[in-house]
Amino acid sequence: MNPLKGSLRPVAGFAGAAVLLFAVAPLALTDFRLGLLAKYLCTAMVAVGICLAWGRGGLLTLGQGVFFGLGGYAMAMHLKIADAGPGNLPDFMQLYGTATELPWWWRPFANPAFALAATVLLPMAVAALLGLFVFRRRVKGAYFAILSQALAAAFAIWLIGQQATTGGTNGLTDIQGFFGYDLDDPVNQRTVYFIIAAALLALIALARQLIHSRYGELLVAVRDSEERVRFLGYDPANVKLVAYVVAAGMAGLAGALFVPAVGIISPAMIGIVPSIEFVIGAAVGGRASLVGAVLGAIGVVWAKTALSEEFPAAWTYFQGLLFIVALAFLPGGLASLAGMLRRRRARQRKATVVAVGEAA
Repeated sequence: MNPLKGSLRPVAGFAGAAVLLFAVAPLALTDFRLGLLAKYLCTAMVAVGICLAWGRGGLLTLGQGVFFGLGGYAMAMHLKIADAGPGNLPDFMQLYGTATELPWWWRPFANPAFALAATVLLPMAVAALLGLFVFRRRVKGAYFAILSQALAAAFAIWLIGQQATTGGTNGLTDIQGFFGYDLDDPVNQRTVYFIIAAALLALIALARQLIHSRYGELLVAVRDSEERVRFLGYDPANVKLVAYVVAAGMAGLAGALFVPAVGIISPAMIGIVPSIEFVIGAAVGGRASLVGAVLGAIGVVWAKTALSEEFPAAWTYFQGLLFIVALAFLPGGLASLAGMLRRRRARQRKATVVAVGEAA
């Protein structure tokens, strides 16, 4: 293979994706459809982190909804304070009448710099604490998946119980501004879309750099033979922790950008079911392929939007069946189909050559 051609391929891919996201989509889609695409791209950002942690590191992260929610609530809290009325109290606190002043843990989020940093650093800090506890004790496989899912359930339950300070079941709704810009303005909505598209491309570039670095090779080695890596002098816990923390930061950023794109964040968007949906998208597209994970996440969320309206009762079952089929019959996802076809053609050519030789 030509090395120059191999080095130009990712550049061409990024250029093509940029043209589609920044030129074709805004021209071809209405403002409503572009807003839906912005929502889908946020899900794709979570899938990038899942590709790194699960596809490369073998960490089945069923709790990404927690980190998505932490980033989303951090952003929403700042935006609600910025839109607050008398007494700097968000509208839902005034409605419930249970608070006369802003809670102490809300106050730092009034600072835009703190809020922006918290959308990424807070999920990463929680992931680091959980990861240190789990990986140091060599918890892995199904046990790690169950723990991460339990964390998602506990976080959603806690949010629901804090009606006076988090909005409870309703969450933080009716977000109208984004750092001084009116989100009802179509021009500002398009600007939010462009920010999300740029962030997605940046995360893909970051993940690709990690995957093709020495760390990426070490992460795959830990996934395939953890004990051998330990005998070579590396600590597998630290290797897995980095992937888990980076994936959490990506999910937090996705949640933060999801808030201005949709205008709401609630416990229903960050519990067990959303966490599983994130994983399903990456699994269907191909958890070991960045492009496959991104396209799979977008496709699954699009299907949910389109099909759940027609078949609201059957969609959940179809989604579960899709996950089972992908893992059982196509472990590499749709992204592995091209490789399977190439190998099949190679076997056919080899069989043809052998047959011709035997006939001769």
